[in-house]
Amino acid sequence: MSTAEVQTTQLANGLTCELPANSPLAKLLKSQRTWVGPDAKQRLAILRKAKSIAIVGASPNAARSSYFVGTYLQQSGDYRVYFVNPNADTILGQKAYPDLASLPEVPDIVDVFRKASDIPAVIDDVLAIGGTTVWVQLGIWNQDAAIYGESKGLTVVMDRCLKVEHARFHGGLHLLGFDTGVISSRRATR
Repeated sequence: MSTAEVQTTQLANGLTCELPANSPLAKLLKSQRTWVGPDAKQRLAILRKAKSIAIVGASPNAARSSYFVGTYLQQSGDYRVYFVNPNADTILGQKAYPDLASLPEVPDIVDVFRKASDIPAVIDDVLAIGGTTVWVQLGIWNQDAAIYGESKGLTVVMDRCLKVEHARFHGGLHLLGFDTGVISSRRATR
């Protein structure tokens, strides 16, 4: 096969592979994600450095994933957690704020539970308050917004659950997201 017929593709995990350029898989990969955010070590560093997290799109509904993540973050004790929802007064016993500008401090991480089309506006709000990191939750992908955010100097993590990443780095989850069942006297990584 000549080099003109081969396409080198970088996968989301950072590895590269060579595929026939006209293969269905090559066409699918070309049409989908090409942006790659921070790797695992960089995500751990983000979580270690952070002292405060704002959850944009937080819900007072216990069945929503933002509620579960908020509960986890409150119980981890590592962070000051703020909830941003203009339609709620309180979430998990704490005041809910209508927008990022209303928070008492600039959060180190803005964790986003909004639809993909809302991400550019959230990035603009983060920039307006002087934030540095946007963490877009699992299942939410807006590549153009990620590229835009990075072009403005933000650190962007996308399509990753902050709770899962935190638990995984602190021994609570297997790499695949399963509870490890590990009970240890070792001090947790911080």
